[in-house]
Amino acid sequence: MARPDADLEAAFEATWVPAETRRCGGLLVGRGLGAGGRVSAARGIGPWTAGDLAAAEAQHAVWGQPPLVRAWDDEAGPKADLRAQGYVIENPTLVMEAPLALLTDRRPPPVTAFAIWPPLAIQRRIWEAGSITPARQAVMDRVTGPKAALLGRLRDRAAGAGFVAIHGPVAMIHALEVLPAFRRQGLAGWMMRQAAFWAGDLGVTRIALAVSQGNAAARATYAAMGFTVAGSYAYYRR
Repeated sequence: MARPDADLEAAFEATWVPAETRRCGGLLVGRGLGAGGRVSAARGIGPWTAGDLAAAEAQHAVWGQPPLVRAWDDEAGPKADLRAQGYVIENPTLVMEAPLALLTDRRPPPVTAFAIWPPLAIQRRIWEAGSITPARQAVMDRVTGPKAALLGRLRDRAAGAGFVAIHGPVAMIHALEVLPAFRRQGLAGWMMRQAAFWAGDLGVTRIALAVSQGNAAARATYAAMGFTVAGSYAYYRR
């Protein structure tokens, strides 16, 4: 699978950002501050050498992070170099996208989904009940440009939270979390549609997200909504 096109790749990077970055030759290292691999991994921004990788590892050490590299699946040369340096693959991930129009054919039922900013305290509690820690929530605060926190409701209760941000013609969904008691009842789909209507009002034409290859249930849900695979990547850890 090739990397996404330029617009989608740019949105992927711009809507979930590190606290800071340092360039080490052809690698760009992110400082994640405990917010996970997406924002702490090094990634290639040009040809890089073993010396660049050593410099990236040193920068990770300065920031108290384990060495980690993120590479698109079509980066065959860098992947081979990483394996030669003792890195192993983990968490293969898909980037999926859909035309925005596929999600704006039906509006969510009344008081089912909202797009607001800043997030409410209940949204933050829903995130924290899952894997979206305060450190990951801080990533959302750092994102510049149009963004919204998604709130999903079922049976008169706040039951889901998510994040959507725009870069260019693409809206990216992140941190979609539904409380266990409310899963498999269609709420995530309504929240996605609310994100699409919000983004459409701002001129967006595409909507996208990242999902672990191992998450078969989520992949099936997104595919049923019309999402297709636009790229794939994985992390490499020493």
